[in-house]
Amino acid sequence: MTAETPRTGGALAGLARFCYRRRRLVLLAWIAGVIAVAFAGFGYGAASDNDFSGGDSGSARAQELIDKHFPEQRGDTLTLAIKADRGIDDPAARQKIERVIAELAASPVTGPVISPYQDEDLVTQDRRIARTTIPLTDKEVKKSEVEPLVTTVRDASGDGVTLGLGGDRAEKAETPGQGPAESVGVLAAAVILFVAFGSLVAMGLPIVTALLAILGGIALMKLVGHVVPAPDFTVVLAAMIGLGVGIDYALFIVTRYKDALRDGDEPESATVRAITTAGHAVLFAGTTVVIALLGLVVMGQRLMTGVAVAASVTVLVTMIAAVTLLPAFLGFTGHRIDALRLPRRASRHQGAGGAPSRERRTPAERWAGVVQRRPLVAALVAVAVLLVLAAPALSMRLSLPDASVQPRDRSSYISYEILSEGFGPGYGAPLIFATRVGSRDADLRPVVEAVGRTEGIAHVTPPRISEDGRAATFMAFPTTGYQEEATADLVHRLRDDVLPRAPGGEGVHVGGPNAGTIDFAEEVGSRLPLMIAVVIALSLVLLIALVRSVTIALQAAVLNLLSIGAAYGVIVAVVQWGWLGPALGFPTEMPITAWVPMMMFPVLFGLSMDYEVFLISRVREEYGRTGDTRTAVTRGLARTAKVITAAAAIMIAVFTTSLLGPDVSVKQGGLGMAVAVLIDASIIRMVLVPAVMELCGKANWWMPGRREPKATSAPPAGVEAEAGV
Repeated sequence: MTAETPRTGGALAGLARFCYRRRRLVLLAWIAGVIAVAFAGFGYGAASDNDFSGGDSGSARAQELIDKHFPEQRGDTLTLAIKADRGIDDPAARQKIERVIAELAASPVTGPVISPYQDEDLVTQDRRIARTTIPLTDKEVKKSEVEPLVTTVRDASGDGVTLGLGGDRAEKAETPGQGPAESVGVLAAAVILFVAFGSLVAMGLPIVTALLAILGGIALMKLVGHVVPAPDFTVVLAAMIGLGVGIDYALFIVTRYKDALRDGDEPESATVRAITTAGHAVLFAGTTVVIALLGLVVMGQRLMTGVAVAASVTVLVTMIAAVTLLPAFLGFTGHRIDALRLPRRASRHQGAGGAPSRERRTPAERWAGVVQRRPLVAALVAVAVLLVLAAPALSMRLSLPDASVQPRDRSSYISYEILSEGFGPGYGAPLIFATRVGSRDADLRPVVEAVGRTEGIAHVTPPRISEDGRAATFMAFPTTGYQEEATADLVHRLRDDVLPRAPGGEGVHVGGPNAGTIDFAEEVGSRLPLMIAVVIALSLVLLIALVRSVTIALQAAVLNLLSIGAAYGVIVAVVQWGWLGPALGFPTEMPITAWVPMMMFPVLFGLSMDYEVFLISRVREEYGRTGDTRTAVTRGLARTAKVITAAAAIMIAVFTTSLLGPDVSVKQGGLGMAVAVLIDASIIRMVLVPAVMELCGKANWWMPGRREPKATSAPPAGVEAEAGV
């Protein structure tokens, strides 16, 4: 068997033949299946769950007490912020303010509203700024039911009166959909594919395959949400990941199919060859991404487990589409894969079958030669660049976004700005204290006074005893804002020093959204190393099984860590430090959203392993022919550089388009993943891989208990099934 002879047996070969010969049945089955799943998923799928609380943190225990003993506080609330240039008592201003309050109170989703004209505590001393709380009658109020309230408040602003409606539900209600981001990503991918293939037909196959798979994957993901709930950003994230890997996987298979046709194969045998080679690598690469995503389970966060399962479902469907739906499409196109092609001259640098000519070396071969002549210098320079890029990650702070980091024209940000001016920046970051008590006569004054005397606390409310006399709660407002590091330090000081020393303070728990965010961020930070270790270990086992080399697997793990670390550093510099932040759509400097780095790592590690598989499998194939590492790396890089570059460009385009969307957290993730893919496809694949493999020489192929293979005219058995491109 030669390297160019497809395997005629095996499960993948049989699957490819079946899908090719029964292409109409396969296509109809896919269309009917996707329509059925879409109808069920989008019509009856589970609602999003954005409650990141839970576990055994102090905020979780506080919330448990509140839910159990203060049922009236379970519903969400909105906050109306009011600023009147001439004071709220000005007749025109008062008429407008009272009208807005009446309209808000009349909504079917709101409860009784206390006017600031009835409670002096709701008004500043100069009577220019006021606030009031709008209780929502149902914890599951829909976005569409809150949107009219936001519109009412926004439309009433003017003539010296500024109004803003804040609260989590208000933020979500006024946040627009993802908009054209995915469409722009698809368009960019189409342009890249057209340039790479030069044919509208070849361009269309990966896109149609990926889109159909993503539609089915997201619908199935919504059904899975009934068992494993996931937050609302999961759909955007899954679509972004699914679009990128779906197009890339189909790209590799179509490339191999075109190569087989150029070698003289008939369409059916070309399809079999493409699936048993590139399709085999796609299954391995996709499995790596799925396993990496499922590494999120070790974080112990209920909703992040939901994200892991949901995204894995989407990737799994794209894998299945690549090896079943795409062969059916290839059966319809046959030799017309290059139809409607872009006129261009044939490359003088290609030999028969599109292989690089040995008379004139390709740019990728020449570049590999440059790196291999000075491998130590190249490796040291590349590593130095990556470490410089990664350095900002050492100062990474984690949090969750609030109104203070929203676009400046949002009603929720206007509310935050007014309340900060009138009542202090900590008004939007209240701490809610909860504790068990023995009776309604319990005396909490020593605890309340101790909290009130703490540096960093602006105001403390009187304690409230529950109706059953079993629990009590009170609130404290910090002098610092939600996103400030000083607020997190204050929470720790209260828990570690103030409450343990105050009489009766031992059983008091600090909770509320602010403390919950702090607890979540710290739990992520503490568990992230464990997740990284699990993902690396599982991926190493898979990669060793594929390339049959411990050395190469370890190289891949280390190099992938470098590229991901550099991506972490870039998003810290842009998002947290503010370098080019406004130009990239980040309204202000802000901490990194807590779930972004732990979501980025498995996704990027899995995707990096994809490129590793597609490159190293070719290098391994060439090494089986020649027995010379330098030649194998040079030829492997030459044969994969173009397609890996195209695949990376598609990924970068898809991830970068997230910057067009409204969600600052999704933007952070998209930016970080685009940077990581760019680094991986350039510095890692084009510099570090050839340099490190040159330095390792024969040691690249070390495997315990295996004898050194001899060079042959054909690769070792099974290598052609491992080749990725």
